[in-house]
Amino acid sequence: MSLCFIGSLSALVSQHSITPLSLPCRLRIPDKDLTEQTSDVVVPTNMSTAADLLRQGAACSVLYLGSVDTESLTGPQAISKASTAILTPPRSSATNVHFKVSDQGITLTDSQRKVFFRRHYPICSVTYCSADPQDRRWTNPDRTTSKVFGFVARKSGTAAENVCHLFAELDPEQPASAIVNFITKVMLGTQKR
Repeated sequence: MSLCFIGSLSALVSQHSITPLSLPCRLRIPDKDLTEQTSDVVVPTNMSTAADLLRQGAACSVLYLGSVDTESLTGPQAISKASTAILTPPRSSATNVHFKVSDQGITLTDSQRKVFFRRHYPICSVTYCSADPQDRRWTNPDRTTSKVFGFVARKSGTAAENVCHLFAELDPEQPASAIVNFITKVMLGTQKR
């Protein structure tokens, strides 16, 4: 095996078209101009469709602020009650958790095990999800603020008792609105089955 150093991408393509090189993936040279608009769009096999994403689920990191018993209360009132309870001083500290949503439910993992290790809420127990209706924010130690959101789930073993779990966005690339929208789509998708 000989090492060859190719100075540019065009030189690599040219060399590969003459003598195939050992590359980590197959290099395919198009046989037509890719800048021409075409009506038949082919979705690459490595791209997920929305249905695939809902089935596989999505995950991100968020700040877990806490959980509040809301008795039979659900909807925006439960989120508001939990926000008031958790955001009123003296506040407890937030914990970074892995937040995964799939058609199986919502799974929270506290990898540092500060509050819990893993909690799973089946999608059939999740009754509501939204951002704080009063648009209250969590102030981080670096003085930035994060949007607060939460979901309401039935307590296991009961039919009418609910708990609201409250979070704050951790990464601006994964805003609370996107997380809430995804949970809502998963909830609606499983109700249609």
